[in-house]
Amino acid sequence: MNKAVKIDHQSPARVTAGFLSTAVTSHNDNGFWQRLYRRTLEHLVLVGVSLSLALLLALPLGVLAARERHVGQIVIALTGILQTVPTLAMFVFMIPLFGIGAAPAIAALFLYSLLPIVRNTHAGLSGIAPELHESAAALGLPRRTRLWRIELPLALSTILAGVKIAAVINVGTAALGALIGAGGYGQPILAGIRLDDIGLILQGAIPAAILALLVQGFFEIIERLLTPRGLRLTARE
Repeated sequence: MNKAVKIDHQSPARVTAGFLSTAVTSHNDNGFWQRLYRRTLEHLVLVGVSLSLALLLALPLGVLAARERHVGQIVIALTGILQTVPTLAMFVFMIPLFGIGAAPAIAALFLYSLLPIVRNTHAGLSGIAPELHESAAALGLPRRTRLWRIELPLALSTILAGVKIAAVINVGTAALGALIGAGGYGQPILAGIRLDDIGLILQGAIPAAILALLVQGFFEIIERLLTPRGLRLTARE
């Protein structure tokens, strides 16, 4: 609505009338599943793209933070500062850079995803017993081989816990993307708040909660599949 008035130069009365007409139409059962499908795709794009981009940056930063102590303190501090920025402010800050729509929402969610992944990657790698590092070094394994064959598998459960936290938080935070035209489950929630309609609010809130549970279960399965069998048996014991 703000984009239509500020950027497209439409009259506020016309934009408001169009919004209310769309919101009232959503009371009807016809097309409910089509709208739900569309909102689900929009929400999945926001969460999936932002989380994927965050993984590409946060994992290397976490490894760097674990190997270089002084650099690690700076990296964790910077990502922690990003986490302290209020959510609405972060979304608004992205508008001058990316405009209105999904792009600024993805950028904001990307920044919010960094801290859990960086911190858990750092914690997982730093928590490996020194004896294991010494044994790997004594065997003459190159540093890169030690990282991929020993360190990352041992830290995998902690790293995936950070990814899981970031994903679940993103599912909830992405609903605010509707405020800047990003769509998703926040659209019916926003319409329901403006119209004081609990039914509309639930059309977005319930699917968002279900999606968060599904995302959590998905990463539980990924953790089981990626964790070596020997480590799984050790964890059970």
